[in-house]
Amino acid sequence: MLNLQSLILPQAGRYLAPLSCSSSISRRSSMAPPILSLALPSGTGRVLSIQSHTVQGYVGNKSAIFPLQLLGFDVDPINSVQFSNHTGYPTFRGQVLDGQQLWDLIEGLEANGLLFYTHLLTGYIGSVSFLNMVFQVVDKLRSINPDLIYVCDPVLGDEGKLYVPQELVSVYKKVVSVASMLTPNQFEVEQLTGLRITSEQDGLEACNLLHATGPSKVVITSLLVDDTLLLIGSHQKTKGEAPKQFKIVIPKIPAYFTGTGDLTTALLLGWSNKYPDNLERAAELAVSSLQALLHRTVDDYKAAGFDPQSSSLEIRLIQSQDDIRLPQVTYFAEKYT
Repeated sequence: MLNLQSLILPQAGRYLAPLSCSSSISRRSSMAPPILSLALPSGTGRVLSIQSHTVQGYVGNKSAIFPLQLLGFDVDPINSVQFSNHTGYPTFRGQVLDGQQLWDLIEGLEANGLLFYTHLLTGYIGSVSFLNMVFQVVDKLRSINPDLIYVCDPVLGDEGKLYVPQELVSVYKKVVSVASMLTPNQFEVEQLTGLRITSEQDGLEACNLLHATGPSKVVITSLLVDDTLLLIGSHQKTKGEAPKQFKIVIPKIPAYFTGTGDLTTALLLGWSNKYPDNLERAAELAVSSLQALLHRTVDDYKAAGFDPQSSSLEIRLIQSQDDIRLPQVTYFAEKYT
């Protein structure tokens, strides 16, 4: 039988006192219990996810945390903003964190030895001070785990419109330099590279420009060329070599959804962790999972008597958990030569 009195568990470079079964001793002790995600870590990983949060609906962290948990990750969220609902509704209320508030949370984690992460994920950030602090957060996390994988979704805008202050574009160019994977949409790629994208070749060239700034993996999650919707992926396995590039053709669904970019990035993080040297496979799984979820969302709105084309749709995340955990691959990558 295991002797609990002699069990000692590591926690962030320290050791905890022997565990005790005595409730009276536990009540008197000020020693923190072991954090099992550190002492007995998930074989998949531990993610710090810095994104927006809405009380109702699935965008930002609400769209990313559950899928990552289904794929086996421990996930700790920091909410860059906290709103009642996403901003597409007639009104919303809430709070926006600044850079100092972010750093306070990081220092609180560090003070308790809780700052070891395998992955950092960032999404919507609404202030320059907060985004500047993200750069320092990456540096801090990599001082603790040099192998940290940073997946950055540079949420700037879409369809020719910025969602954030113009000043964030230049700050993102600095943040991108420390990212492992970048997941912009077409508009965001144009903002980061200054390249107008009107063809697949433009998209590939934009990926090359972004590789040169830092990230080894770039996925343009939505690119519209000649009325065809594409995902373009690019993986530069060794700095200086030609990247492996591919596309996935995505059938357009006649509806507008919220939270899909956040979900796509989370799925790419999750499946890239399982297939670190096969970005094509990770993208196939992510796209197939997302498309199944979107079709379910449209079908459910229709079943409720709602016209899916009349407004933006909240995605059916919980109802699609089987498609997230075990997606059937129905969309395939086509490699560029």
